[in-house]
Amino acid sequence: MSRYIYADNAATTPVSEPVLEAMLPFLKEEYGNPSSIYQKGRAALAAIEHARVQTANALGCEPGEIYFTGCGSEADNWALKAAVMALAKKGKTHLITTVFEHHAILHTAQKLERLGCQVTYLPVSPEGLVDPADVAAAIRPETALVSVMYANNEIGTIQPIAEIGAICRERGVWFHTDAVQAVGNVEIDVKAQNIDMLSLSAHKFHGPKGVGALYLRRGIALPNLLDGGGQERGHRAGTENVASIVGLGRAIELACDPAAIARKREHLTPLRDRIIAAALELPHTRLNGDPVKRLPGTINLSFEGVEGESLLLMLDLNGIAASSGSACTSGSLDPSHVLLSLGLTHDVAHGSLRLSLAEDITEEEADYIIETIPTVVARLRAMSPLWEKIVKAEQ
Repeated sequence: MSRYIYADNAATTPVSEPVLEAMLPFLKEEYGNPSSIYQKGRAALAAIEHARVQTANALGCEPGEIYFTGCGSEADNWALKAAVMALAKKGKTHLITTVFEHHAILHTAQKLERLGCQVTYLPVSPEGLVDPADVAAAIRPETALVSVMYANNEIGTIQPIAEIGAICRERGVWFHTDAVQAVGNVEIDVKAQNIDMLSLSAHKFHGPKGVGALYLRRGIALPNLLDGGGQERGHRAGTENVASIVGLGRAIELACDPAAIARKREHLTPLRDRIIAAALELPHTRLNGDPVKRLPGTINLSFEGVEGESLLLMLDLNGIAASSGSACTSGSLDPSHVLLSLGLTHDVAHGSLRLSLAEDITEEEADYIIETIPTVVARLRAMSPLWEKIVKAEQ
């Protein structure tokens, strides 16, 4: 294999060199427990608090509103479960979310349903967008929380978060957003956008795996998800993962710099659109998600007559790493729930491809992707009984 292009950054990103350099001292000489009062413990605690400041600055909030977690999924679980638990005593046991959320939200919502909570799953448009009017119509007196993801992890559509947040604020309903895919790709200001809670995960923006954060607006008191020690100001038990928290802080500082976001957008958007335009020249191919309101590096395409797993394996043999859906469900043979929510049939959804580009991709690498996709699709269609039926139906 003469080259290898990693185009699955929505699944995970490599740890950047500056982030690794920031982490290394806390994996070696600065190994103290942050709960200890001697020098090494104090140094570890100071590093955590510095990362809390870095994270708060990236989101436009106060350091005291940031709580570190083990991942984005933990932050999602904490926000939903604890919000319903906190407000149930006031008769608020209704949750509003959407049909195409990440499974960290959907499975948590389903768990809450089994515990007696009522859940409304809002539809999305064929372009993968949530209508704020649907959010407003779904809110009722017993609504505890609205949770709408900032940007979809499979198709990359960016939701009207500020508008939804304003509706929730006006109606006195807490608003949470899963921003795991959005952080580092778009500028976020939780205060201006009326966001009460926000989840993020470091490994999506060149930080380490196994660490995330929950922004929790001051004034919102949530029960603990984990009980035990007094870490995270008594809200999240367990000895802190100091090195990874330090990595998250450095990564989010770099990724959320406005100039860095602008450079990323200006570099990736034209390359993304070139790849999309070239792919759409193939017959029976569609772009999934809005062509404009999407993350700068995320592409999701469906090729009729092609099986997604074979497509990924063939691309891998040609030196391109991609996916057919979210990383958490890539081993499943079921079609993507996100694509089905757009109205795609099972056959079309099975033939999906997600390419998620990072800021280091070159024009030459984009050209190689453009050249390779038609060859791979043509080869797979030549072997596909389904494609043969599609062709015969047109004759």
